[in-house]
Amino acid sequence: MNEIITLCLEIIFWFALFIVFYTYLGYGIVLYVLVKLKELFVKPVKRSLPASDAGLPEVTLFITAFNEEDVIDEKMENSLELDYPADKLHIVWVTDGSNDGTNERLKTRWQGKATIHFQPLRQGKTAAMTRGMTLVDTPLVVFTDANTMVNREAIQEIVLAFQDPKVGCVAGEKRIAVQTKDGAAAGGEGIYWKYESTLKALDARLYSAVGAAGELFAVRRELFEAMEPDTLLDDFILSLRITMKGYTIAYCTNAYAIESGSADMREEEKRKVRIAAGGLQSIWRLRPLLNPFRYGILSFQYTSHRVLRWSITPFLLFALFPLNIAILLLGGSTIFYGMLLAIQVLFYGLGYWGYYLSTKQIKNKLLFIPYYFLFMNVNVLKGIRYLKKKKGSGAWEKAKRAEK
Repeated sequence: MNEIITLCLEIIFWFALFIVFYTYLGYGIVLYVLVKLKELFVKPVKRSLPASDAGLPEVTLFITAFNEEDVIDEKMENSLELDYPADKLHIVWVTDGSNDGTNERLKTRWQGKATIHFQPLRQGKTAAMTRGMTLVDTPLVVFTDANTMVNREAIQEIVLAFQDPKVGCVAGEKRIAVQTKDGAAAGGEGIYWKYESTLKALDARLYSAVGAAGELFAVRRELFEAMEPDTLLDDFILSLRITMKGYTIAYCTNAYAIESGSADMREEEKRKVRIAAGGLQSIWRLRPLLNPFRYGILSFQYTSHRVLRWSITPFLLFALFPLNIAILLLGGSTIFYGMLLAIQVLFYGLGYWGYYLSTKQIKNKLLFIPYYFLFMNVNVLKGIRYLKKKKGSGAWEKAKRAEK
């Protein structure tokens, strides 16, 4: 009887280990191989912008902000320095619910440089986006956050990507400004986003990027559709609903937004829990994308890159340790499963050591990797409770960013 139970546990253990490996490393390997095979037969098409400014489309730079008076000046200076004809770039702020000096600052120092849409009622970012988009009439809309700075060439690069008629959304690259003094929050987030950016670029080269980050992304205005007001990941939902209409998401590494990492791990936890909750919410609202017979390669990319991370993989990750112990207790190979258990103990130990050092403000970016990895997966589990708590509410607490 013990042999049967042990065999069943071993099957579950190896299934769990495979899913964990595939989710975080295996998919990247498979993706890289598929991209290389594709590009042996299909060469990328080189496109160019119109020869004169007259041929360039009008673009709206759309900024949704809530109580951002501290960054208004820097954001406006950054926006006005973008390399795009001034008469074709319209800066729009939607500041619903703001009760600090955001509106006053925009109306005084930056009068005539930007359009401001404001209502006293705060309904959340998604509702503000939806309301603001009814007041926009340019063919292309570039969304960016108030606390992120965009590179000078970003708008041109985004417009260039839209020269492909199949592209319905362009995802810019998110970069974390990591300093040598940064702690686990900024350091871990920076490493995570470098890896994420690599995966997104490969996704786009294979078929389509799987979602866009709100720090910098753009859509064709006619493809925008109102989202549920309580949507937590508006950028993700909006961009993938565009792919469900038959368009693709281009990933543009030459258009990027830079922002500081979270001030500390407590603030980073707020972000990760909300993102995890939004991921779970997205899986339900985008459930047709799980049908490979309808969406083909996009369904494969979506499931591999997003769904597994936000659903079963964290549970399977934390099940590996007790499963490993149970197999040993029931007579599994002492040497083999003992070695696997030792590796897990070492990994958790390094993660805890990274946590301990971060509480003492001791910087060791190598140890931030296991710590941040475990931290992200724990917060997926916490995201379930957050989603229940915030059900029906589109407003959420912002995480504080590290000072520059």
